Parts: sequence; C-alpha cells; structure tokens
Amino acid sequence: MIDISPLYISLKTALAATFVTFFAGIGLAWLVVRMKRFQGAMDAFITLPMVLPPTVVGFFLLLIFGKRGVVGQFLLQFDVTFVFTWKAAVTAAVIVSLPLMYRTARGAFEQIDANILNAARTLGVSEWRIFWHVLLPNARQGILAGLVLSFTRALGEFGATIMVAGNIPGVTQTMSTAIYAAVQANDDATAFAWVAVVVVFSFAVVMLMNYWLNTRMHRVGGGMT
Repeated sequence: MIDISPLYISLKTALAATFVTFFAGIGLAWLVVRMKRFQGAMDAFITLPMVLPPTVVGFFLLLIFGKRGVVGQFLLQFDVTFVFTWKAAVTAAVIVSLPLMYRTARGAFEQIDANILNAARTLGVSEWRIFWHVLLPNARQGILAGLVLSFTRALGEFGATIMVAGNIPGVTQTMSTAIYAAVQANDDATAFAWVAVVVVFSFAVVMLMNYWLNTRMHRVGGGMT
C-alpha cells in the first residue's frame, strides 16, 4: 500500500507557500510598478529564481540558512533548525513560485487604464483605498491566474526542495521527491502512481481556473449587451 503522506505534505507545503506568495507577489508588483528608479534591477532580482536552475536556488538557500549561513547561525542560538525541515520545503516553494505571482500581478496592474487611477486621485481618494478598491478589483483575473500558477509550481517543486529540505519520509517528502525516490529504487509502480496524481491534480486546478475565467468573461459580456 502506498504511503499517502507525500500528498498531504505536498498540499500543505503548496498551500502555505501560495498564501505567502499571494501577498508578497501582489505587494512587490505594486511596489515595482510605482518605482521611479531601479525598476529594471528590482524586476530582475525578483524574477531571477524563475530562470535559475532550482538546484542553484537550493544552493543559495543552504548558504543562507545552513549551519554556516548567517541566518542559520542566528537560528541555532535559539536551538532552531531550518535545513531538512518542513519550513525549508515551504521556503523553497515560496522562492521558486513567487516570480510567477509577481509577473502576472504586475502585468495585470500595468494593463489597467491609468486614467481610472488618476480620476480617483483627483477625487481625493488615498493610495491605499485606490489599491484595495480600484486596482485589485480590476486586476482580479490576472491575480487569480498568478495564484493558480504559483500554487501548481509550488506543488511540483523538486530541485530546491531536495537541496534544502531533503527527502525525509513523513516530514519533507513531497510527491516530486517521492517520484525521485521511487525511480532510484526501481519502483516503477509507485513512481507512475505519484506521477498520475500530480498530473491529474495540476490539470484539474488549471481547468477550474479556465472555467472560472470563462464564466466571468461571459457574465461581463452578457452585462454589456
């Protein structure tokens, strides 16, 4: 019988990572859109994990959070271990999925007509209220797409996770690392089973997103006719 803990750990990790990337990605997107200087450098820095090999991302995380890293040494003073824990798996998932949330949110923000925002400013509406009541509602479809993409990316994360969190059954073993372990052990049946779960789950999530977006578009189109 197949141990289903990798499914539970993957879902728990992906949901926790998506919660973080949702707010961080939207905040960073809004910050970069409003930046007057160093916008290109900031954009490149945030997007970098998307183009780097995941093992490189994992290596940098080890340098930072490992026992010889600055953050790792600080945490050890409080007897807190980071590497090879579930927290490390979540952090790896956040780093690799954040660029997807950021890029889609930024694209959605930049497509909003600036005249709408300026009209709100001329009426004396604060930037905070503009962000919550004008910007976010008009960018919701792009934000939803980024949310789904970042979730599915976090769900399938492998390279950075195995570098910094390892492949500990029942602790940090996700579906992706379980597939790797099964292949290494020549257990094709287990590998195929987890591959099927990942593919079906990811496909279902994307289909649900497409259905929701199409429904929203039809409602908007119907309201305009």
